[in-house]
Amino acid sequence: MTQHEPLPPAGPVESTAAPAAQADDGFGPPQRLSVRPMLLEMAADAGIPFGCYWLSMHYLSHSEVVALLVASIFPTLKSLHGVLRRRELDPISVLILAGLLFGLAALLVGGGAKLLLVRESLFTGAFGLACLVSLLFRSRRPVMFYFGRFFAAGSDPVRRTRFDQLWQYPSFRRVQRIMTLVWGLVFVGEFTVRVVLIYTLSPATVLAVSPIVLGSASLLTVLWTINYAARARKAGAAARMRAAAQGL
Repeated sequence: MTQHEPLPPAGPVESTAAPAAQADDGFGPPQRLSVRPMLLEMAADAGIPFGCYWLSMHYLSHSEVVALLVASIFPTLKSLHGVLRRRELDPISVLILAGLLFGLAALLVGGGAKLLLVRESLFTGAFGLACLVSLLFRSRRPVMFYFGRFFAAGSDPVRRTRFDQLWQYPSFRRVQRIMTLVWGLVFVGEFTVRVVLIYTLSPATVLAVSPIVLGSASLLTVLWTINYAARARKAGAAARMRAAAQGL
């Protein structure tokens, strides 16, 4: 970067999964990730469907398919509640809605127990693949850029414009692409692991284990994203200070 090249604000990076620590650059005050709610949600995602499956197998029907349909009621209602609560189509609600539609489609198509579990997991793999495919188009912005903009600027048109302008800086583009690559690999990897679990374990075990696998992968990736964003912010601030010193 030359002395006359415009520099991005300190830390031109925002978390794509949760608001990262932010400097006084117009993107908002620092915020911390609360791990406890994510752990509680992970426990509910594993325990409630498993409980519904067990109750269905013992008191409703001995059919695994019927039990899986009953177990899918909670995640379906949870996704629907998530969309209705947001009351607007932002990247998060679109992601939830797409996952809900994928899940409903899997239920309508039907099939055996294992095939039903695979179909319900397709959205995870499809989203990860979409992240990776978006990296092939260098002239376009990758998927995680839009999540970053949502968390950084929300619906504020001024902040959205400022975030869009950061795309002109190579360092910012590199960080966004690395984040998209990591999230894409995580989701594709999680889908692969889940398929292996589906064809090696019982449906009941998959219901109990797979939410923990997905939740743990997401939690670790969120923590990595926030840490990576913070380090990129510091690097951007240091570059700006060096350029300012050279200009004196």
